[in-house]
Amino acid sequence: MNSRIDAWQLRGHTALVTGASKGIGHATARELAARGANLLLVARDEDYLEQVRVELADENEGIEVYALAVDLAEAEDRLAVFDWVADLGLPLSLLVNNAGGNVPKAALEYGDDYRAIFELNLFAAFEMCRLAHPQLVQHANAAIVNVGSVSGITHVRTGAPYGMSKAALHQLTRNLAAEWAVDGIRVNAVAPWYIRTQRTDPALADGDYLEEVLDRTPLRRIGEPEEVAAAITFLCLPAASYITGQVLGVDGGFLNYGF
Repeated sequence: MNSRIDAWQLRGHTALVTGASKGIGHATARELAARGANLLLVARDEDYLEQVRVELADENEGIEVYALAVDLAEAEDRLAVFDWVADLGLPLSLLVNNAGGNVPKAALEYGDDYRAIFELNLFAAFEMCRLAHPQLVQHANAAIVNVGSVSGITHVRTGAPYGMSKAALHQLTRNLAAEWAVDGIRVNAVAPWYIRTQRTDPALADGDYLEEVLDRTPLRRIGEPEEVAAAITFLCLPAASYITGQVLGVDGGFLNYGF
């Protein structure tokens, strides 16, 4: 056994990835599997999720890949995930809270629909962390990674509730990192800027808007899901064992923009 090589592998780990059927979640599941982790995939679209499960199982011999279609905005479905995990009998050691959503509007245009943004982006992640804790605490190298956003750090045009929910998710990350360090659970987050996904494609199809985005991005390009997945996976690795409570920008330099 080479301990330096092992620090960059996830053999013996089981990762629960939410929002795993598309975009950042899908890319993260693929990257974790490539490092040797077993996968528990959760998303709403059952048919699409099953395609992803089969694809990742075929790509990665020697790991186990399971999938469950649920809506994490529903409390009963969150409980169902952990009944499923218990029935599978795989020791959960990694949790990636990637599921999220948004309805961008001006602040005065929201009705009660803003509450649904908080339910999925924040409250669901909080409950997933709490429900995962009894399993994570049993593993020597457990980790949680929350998928936040640059909108939780500075203003972007995604609507106030989305930014508020992501800012709170970042603070949840810091709080749990401090509380659960004694339990051997590291908790970090990533904060992406524009990433090329199905969700961002409509906005980026506007050439003028795209140029504005690129003007505020020192690397002058849109990020790819695989680049966020690489950062998430790093934070899960034993190699990152002294990193906790951090919010890592994956933003092409956006947050450090100068003039």
